[in-house]
Amino acid sequence: MKIAFIIDPLEGLKAYKDSSIAMMRAAQARGHQVFALQREDLLVRDGVVHARPRALDVTSDNTRWYTAAAPVTQPLTAFDAVLMRQDPPFDAEYVAATWILERAVAQGAKVFNDPRAIRDHSEKLSITEFPQFTPNTLVARDPAIVQAFIEEFGDVILKPLDGMGGTGIFRVRQDDPNRNAILETLTDMGRRSIMAQRYLPQISEGDKRVLLIAGQVMPYCLARIPMAGETRGNLAAGGRGVAMPLTTREREIAEALAPVLWKRGLLIVGLDMIGGHLTEINVTSPTCMVEIAQQSGYDIARQLIEALETL
Repeated sequence: MKIAFIIDPLEGLKAYKDSSIAMMRAAQARGHQVFALQREDLLVRDGVVHARPRALDVTSDNTRWYTAAAPVTQPLTAFDAVLMRQDPPFDAEYVAATWILERAVAQGAKVFNDPRAIRDHSEKLSITEFPQFTPNTLVARDPAIVQAFIEEFGDVILKPLDGMGGTGIFRVRQDDPNRNAILETLTDMGRRSIMAQRYLPQISEGDKRVLLIAGQVMPYCLARIPMAGETRGNLAAGGRGVAMPLTTREREIAEALAPVLWKRGLLIVGLDMIGGHLTEINVTSPTCMVEIAQQSGYDIARQLIEALETL
């Protein structure tokens, strides 16, 4: 197979923990050809979607993990699979890339995650489709409505709808002296919608990343445990990752969502759960595969490539 990865610039990736690189290594180990490109390498000429990928030879060396050939322009349909793995921000250029990739799908390209599904699934708002699994959650832009939510629950988490890696997340208690200022900042004085969720004290046990591959629930998750004095468990915010088997409740939630999301073309999904509650559904570039493999021996990257081979 020829597998193309749409990812961030290669020189900036951290090979010792990057899930996309783990996928590339797994693909090459199974005899497949690996290619890489960025969003700016996509183009449409006379209605046909092309790309300018570079063929890669990947190694196990985390310092010099690849060598790349010169880019060659070719139709995106020349590849057996295309994996959209570029990180947000989810800006106008990101949306434009999904439009282009959607045209490629119409021309016969196999793109994962499905570009329309990526575009239509806000990683924060998508949980509102499954309220039976979430903590008490509010999405609003009117500060007065958010203030009432804080009064009702006394201790809440506030987050922007377009953040990642834990950026812009605040824990706000009823008696927080900075409460008004935080709300003014996050909502831009009522001009931007945000999400508020009831605070879950089980965050001390970890913000757990549960991975779904082609509609199948992976048996291990990564509990991202906040460092001392921190509310956020995100690894980018200093959290410590601990691989562990899924609990009965976590598996129940994952099994309920897996077939629904796979039917929409979401090959790789990262469910975030705290204390048996669903808090986010990540579809742009879910991670944590390397940490799970290192600690549990369960190779999710290989599972993904094996799934691609059957599609």
